[in-house]
Formats: sequence, C-alpha cells, structure tokens
Amino acid sequence: MSSKQLLQLAIPLVKAHGFSREALARSVLYLPKPHDHPLSDAAVNSLFGTGDDARRTLINGWLDHAREEMRTAATTGGAPASLREVLAQRLKVNEPVLSLLPEAFALLASPTYGLPPLDPMPGLKHVSKVADDACYIVGDTSVGPAWFRRRAAVAAAYGAAELHQLTSPNTAYNFLDDVLNLTQKVDSSVGEVELFGNYIWRSWAGIIRSSGVLP
Repeated sequence: MSSKQLLQLAIPLVKAHGFSREALARSVLYLPKPHDHPLSDAAVNSLFGTGDDARRTLINGWLDHAREEMRTAATTGGAPASLREVLAQRLKVNEPVLSLLPEAFALLASPTYGLPPLDPMPGLKHVSKVADDACYIVGDTSVGPAWFRRRAAVAAAYGAAELHQLTSPNTAYNFLDDVLNLTQKVDSSVGEVELFGNYIWRSWAGIIRSSGVLP
C-alpha cells in the first residue's frame, strides 16, 4: 500500500468529501482488501503531509488526474481532437466539483506559514500544464520562442475560461470559443505573455477572495 495508490483511491471521494483529510483517510476503505476503519490522523500526516499539506497533496493529485482524463478523452474518439475540444473536455472534468474549486485554489495559493500575500505560482503552473498537454495532444510542433508563445496563449485562453466557469458555468463553453478566437488573432509577444500572467493571477486571486475563503 503506497501513498500514490491511496491518493488515486481518494480522488473519486472528493465529490462527496471535498478536498479534505477525510477523503484521504477513507481511501483505505476502497482497497482490494479494505481496512475496517479510515486512516488515523497520524497516518494521514505520515503519508500525505501534516495539516493542510495533506489537502494540498490531494488537490494536486486531482489536478493531475483531471489532465489525465482530458488526455484520455481526446485520444479515444478516433478522429484527432481540436484544441477547443481538448480544452472543453478539461473544463467538463471540473463540473462535478466546481463548487469546491475556489477553496481548493485558495489553499494552493496560501502560504504554508504565516498570512497572505497569496502565491501566484500554483495557478500559473496549473494552467501552463493544461496548455502543455493540450498542445501535445493536438500535435503542435512549434519550437523555440514560438513554442513558448503558443503555450502562453493557450494557457491564457484556458485560464480565462476556467475562471469564467467558476462564476458563470452555464456560459463557460461559449466563453472558451470567444477567447480562443481572440488568441488566434493575436501574436503573443513577450509583453502579452507578461499580461497573461498578471491577468490570470489577478482574476484567480479575485475569485478566491470573492468566495469568502480568504479576507
């Protein structure tokens, strides 16, 4: 029994138990030979991290799993998927836990010790990984500066659509179409990449604060 195996068993429990230590503790109840009781707090600490670090482990594990679902869906349909289809599939994975994501993002952005300022890097890494996977799936072959610009543009499009989804889920896919159309018309310069980072971070932080999770 490894922490990686238990983390995979905990991911389906997020919908019912949230991104919580309880979800991690209950993972052992779903082993091929289930335990009689959930993991103790000490065991959760040992396997996944102390305090909220265990929750961060679960959130990051879920984000990795969500990208894997995106990749699987895009490569099992027969015909090559378009970029829009790939990113829409990633948004779809959010739907069962959409109400939990603002708090999850807030926790990722919160410093392990002390009070905010919030850390922008988890949000930027998240959308950048989605963009990297999406470009690989659709066979993007750009290299050098074009590789960087292309992924920055895709990350900006996905990040904007996901942020929109948190506040207006019914129009998220139409918004994705609009923002993809816009990015296709713009050659992402270094300055635009910087604007992308600032935009994603300001929007991410704003939604976190509006959720009431952080002051």
